Amino acid sequence: MKRVLKRLDRVHEKLNATLAPLNEDLFTRQPADGGWSVAQILQHLRLVEERVTKDLEKGIERRGARVRLLKRLIPTSIVALRLVRVKAPKAVNPLEAPDKQTAIENLNRARSNLKKLCADHGDCFRQVIFKHPFLGEIDGVATISFVGYHEQRHYKQIREVLRNLAADSRG
Repeated sequence: MKRVLKRLDRVHEKLNATLAPLNEDLFTRQPADGGWSVAQILQHLRLVEERVTKDLEKGIERRGARVRLLKRLIPTSIVALRLVRVKAPKAVNPLEAPDKQTAIENLNRARSNLKKLCADHGDCFRQVIFKHPFLGEIDGVATISFVGYHEQRHYKQIREVLRNLAADSRG
């Protein structure tokens, strides 16, 4: 679990370092291709983390089950790959994204809540089942790993959006 949490922190630090210098206009500007703005991506990340935290809390109350061995072999790292496009479930689609400062504070608060849950209950996460819409049933440790790889996936997306916005303004 320590290794999973370290990766979670590393990705989050890189994300925050990328966001820090962005002005509000760049943060909220939607790409010409109709994709999500940086603000919307952050909103999505927050919604996912809040949902994961809530579902893990429920799973802790019902703990005792184990994920089958074959299911445990599915690497959550595939989530970080941007080769396959996955449509986000409606519940975690960003609607009205807040301003930059609020969006960052909201995501950091969601991360803090998730890490507190890990600190308080991480030792039982192998007995917690989380139902992921793409990966299927995974245990709580794999769920935390998923969050890190999910953030990494969207960190790559943010960098791509920023490159595209820069190219659009030059062209």
